[in-house]
Amino acid sequence: MNKPKIYTIGVYGWTEEDFFNKLQEKNIDLFVDIRIRRGMRGGKYPFANSKYLQDKLKEIGIEYLHLKELAPTESIRAIQKQEDKKANVQNSTREHLASAYIEMYNRQVLDKFDLSIFEELMRTHKAIVFFCVEREARACHRSIASEYLGRKFNLAVEHL
Repeated sequence: MNKPKIYTIGVYGWTEEDFFNKLQEKNIDLFVDIRIRRGMRGGKYPFANSKYLQDKLKEIGIEYLHLKELAPTESIRAIQKQEDKKANVQNSTREHLASAYIEMYNRQVLDKFDLSIFEELMRTHKAIVFFCVEREARACHRSIASEYLGRKFNLAVEHL
């Protein structure tokens, strides 16, 4: 069995056309949404709202999965929000995560994550993309989750 490849993608900075073209270019067959909330405020990224996103992915032949087990809790999110406020940045412009956030995410989310969930996904998919909103992967929990799974299963990870 060939091992799948892991990708990550955020929505900030993409046009709708380029976003979906990139997924197709990479032959993504499973889109894993790891947001706690699956809606987007404002009119700039309506294609990232759950219903539209799921419909569009289905149309282009990509399976959608909401894996909320990998979403940060409200208390973890509060840590990053406080750090962003101190640094006077928004999540759309953030370049990295706070070390306290990373530590808490590892302890409260990844240490408790049932790896058999991902093992099953690996059996049936070749190109899996983890999705959240931030432009920079290192500014988002998707980088922590994907790199953790990459290490656990010896898989390549590419941030789009």
